[in-house]
Amino acid sequence: MIKLIVGLGNPLRLYRDTRHNIGKAIVEEMAKLYRIKLKKDKELLSSWSMVKNKGVDFILAYPLVFMNLSGESVIALIKRFKVEKRNLLVICDDLDLKLGMIRIKPQGGDAGHRGLRSVIESIGSNDFCRLRIGIGRIQDKNKISNFVLSEFEEQEKCIIEEVKKRAIDCCQSWLFEGINCAMNRFN
Repeated sequence: MIKLIVGLGNPLRLYRDTRHNIGKAIVEEMAKLYRIKLKKDKELLSSWSMVKNKGVDFILAYPLVFMNLSGESVIALIKRFKVEKRNLLVICDDLDLKLGMIRIKPQGGDAGHRGLRSVIESIGSNDFCRLRIGIGRIQDKNKISNFVLSEFEEQEKCIIEEVKKRAIDCCQSWLFEGINCAMNRFN
């Protein structure tokens, strides 16, 4: 049984440190923690690597496609490695959570997140785990796109560094202890 953790984000250096790329940033931090290099794979539309730790085989990955097409990458990984949907964890930003909050759930809708919507449509199910990272919210709905594609303010960066650490702990809890334990500890 293989587990799959996918951090959503946009490709290109231009988007590297934006709010929308927090999922990808967490996967990159996890790769550093496990001292692995994520390999670009054009066939799977992802950068990914296999990890074995504490008797658990898992893949860390992020899509090489834009956020709205994330599902293409996720379905390619699921098919190649025969990952069951319940063994998928998608990490993404969330406008509805206060900056620095995290929430892990075993399933759910897309909550207006186009990356999650793409994953749900591509795999034909919303029955997969998701870890949502609060990035704060802007009141003007016409400026949401600019907001999610903006970098964190200087005073927010220390909050985000702490949230990345908690998110990694949450991912590890999901991997080694299961979704219920992760929800009890981190929600």
